[in-house]
Amino acid sequence: MSPSSGASGTSGTSDDDPHPDGWEPRDPTLPGPAERRRRPRRVLRTLLGLLLFGTLLLAVAFAAGYLLVEIPPANAAAVAQSNVYLYRDGTPLARDGEVNRENVRLDQVPLTVRQAVLAAEERDFRTSRAVDPKAMVRAAWNTVTGKGRQSGSTITQQYVKNYYLGQEQTLTRKAKEFFIAIKLGREKSKEEILQGYLNTSYFGRNAYGIQAAARAYYGKDVEHLDTAEGAYLASLLNAPSAYDVTTHPENRARAVARWHYVLDGMVGEGWLSPAARAAARFPAPQTARAATALSGQRGYLVQAVEEYLTGHGIIDEKTLAGGGFRITTTLEPATQEALVDAVENRVVSRLDPANTPADRYVRVGAAAVDPANGKVLAMYGGVDYTQQYVNNATRRDYQVGSTFKPFVFTAAVQNDAQTQQGRPITPYTMYDGTNRRPVEGWGGSPYDPANEDDASYGDINVGAATDLSVNTVYAQMAVDVGPAHVRRTAIDLGVPGTTPDLTASPSIALGAATASVLDMASAYATLAAHGRNGTCSLVEEISRNGRRLELPAAARRQAVSREAADTTTSILRSVVEAGTGTAAQAAGRPAAGKTGTAEDDKAAWFAGYTPELATVVAVMGQDPESGAQEPLYGALGQPRVNGGGVPAEIWGAFTREALDGTPPRDFELRLMPGAEAPPVPDGAEERNQTGEAGPGAARPSVRPSGVSDRSSP
Repeated sequence: MSPSSGASGTSGTSDDDPHPDGWEPRDPTLPGPAERRRRPRRVLRTLLGLLLFGTLLLAVAFAAGYLLVEIPPANAAAVAQSNVYLYRDGTPLARDGEVNRENVRLDQVPLTVRQAVLAAEERDFRTSRAVDPKAMVRAAWNTVTGKGRQSGSTITQQYVKNYYLGQEQTLTRKAKEFFIAIKLGREKSKEEILQGYLNTSYFGRNAYGIQAAARAYYGKDVEHLDTAEGAYLASLLNAPSAYDVTTHPENRARAVARWHYVLDGMVGEGWLSPAARAAARFPAPQTARAATALSGQRGYLVQAVEEYLTGHGIIDEKTLAGGGFRITTTLEPATQEALVDAVENRVVSRLDPANTPADRYVRVGAAAVDPANGKVLAMYGGVDYTQQYVNNATRRDYQVGSTFKPFVFTAAVQNDAQTQQGRPITPYTMYDGTNRRPVEGWGGSPYDPANEDDASYGDINVGAATDLSVNTVYAQMAVDVGPAHVRRTAIDLGVPGTTPDLTASPSIALGAATASVLDMASAYATLAAHGRNGTCSLVEEISRNGRRLELPAAARRQAVSREAADTTTSILRSVVEAGTGTAAQAAGRPAAGKTGTAEDDKAAWFAGYTPELATVVAVMGQDPESGAQEPLYGALGQPRVNGGGVPAEIWGAFTREALDGTPPRDFELRLMPGAEAPPVPDGAEERNQTGEAGPGAARPSVRPSGVSDRSSP
């Protein structure tokens, strides 16, 4: 062995040893110091890149969403409104749609009610943005963690959901809601958004919008709500059904707590003083009622009002059908109730269709008009609008019978008419009342009408002929006056010129025309008003979104002379006092009227008036299945139904009730020359209720034996 080798061996090392003393090899799987310094930076850069990318992606998505999502048209449900119909005193009559909504302007909502809504839903609404992302995230987290479903939506977002979108809970809808709300917040004022929100929010009880809610819960219009009531309605927005304390009394404590929350919020915002807050008492709402439908009389009344509005060119049918109109009618609730009660008591309660087949045919129509202004105060259209659609008060397909005869006499006075022999026509002018007597002076086809029961009366004056409704007298009188003059006078009084069968011939006197009950009530109201007439009205006011529509002018004109109208009244008083209309005396006050029967007894009429009220009642016969007009023989337990029977009974009962509490007034009549009673021997003069001689006084008895007190056709 060489010395060098020994040296190496004694030291334990050599130049070829790869591992010097004290050195350990590095594990290649572990990072070195430099690499350990670079890795956190790389992770940070990666995270920062991802954050920037995510931010860029969100920005692109936001921009795309903002550009692509347009504000859509309102959804159909949001703009759907009912037409609201009110009685003259403002109480509800009916609404004609399924959606109980009536939009109002923001200034119609009291300030404290608006503030209550803000206190309940979004107290910083005036200063906040259209959307609140933090609230949306918080609401989502609370929903996920089981703290209850929350929307996190601002009032603007809720309005967007109500008005433009829908109630479905989807991400797509929420995304649309987000972008539309942002755009809406830029384009509309806070006032516009709050108004829209108040008109589209659901309050329970099928009430959409603050006005419908005010009616549903407190029976008043929104402008009359006080602060406490407004706070309760605002509370409902959170849980409408749950907080209705009348339908869910078990939830009263929760509802009251929510109400306190709203009021406390108002105090906190400086909208309500602590003293007013302390004085507030929980305003219990009225009991929930079933939605007002069109059953009973309501449908007939709505139908008549709609026909009035469209027929007078106030509004077209399509626009009216669009809804949203608030229509105050001329109808009076107490008067309407009195008319319905009179029909129910005198007709409906007596019907027995199971045992009396003719009772199946009985229909009743009635209308009452104020002579002073032509306003319709009450109307009866039928047993129930949902069972019988046709309105018996406005239909024009039944002959009016002898209720037309007074127009013939009015025309005679109005035109200074004379008989064929040259005598002026007055209540005391004599005519030949022989049955089947051919009319004289008529150039058309021969005409010889029959009297009721073929009775002959011989010589009879006009007053007595009116009492007994003698056809031959009035047919001749129509020719003496001139059928064209008669027709013109009827139109002037209020009968529409378009009335079917209103022809200028002798038969016009016997009521072949088929005017409606309402038409005849308007005409008789003109007689009661001393010959003054105007537009027969059913509407006091109509508005939409607070804007009123113009109604026809209420100007009245002298349709016929006062002497013509008043002299007609004088002979119609005798009909009630001693003629075919004595049942009308049940009214208990001075009255004038005329009975009438349609051909073949298919309808029976009574048309009458006092100085304060003109009313026409018709009982009609109609087959409920075929719709054919039918005679009323045997109906209501009577051999025949005539105008002096059930119609006059209804008239008397209704007039007595409708005018209850009003002192009776006598007619102030200005008669034509020759209308005063002629001199008679002492003690022979018959006197009327007021002690004044009337046209029916001092005339011989001319009623043949066996002739009933019934009107003729």
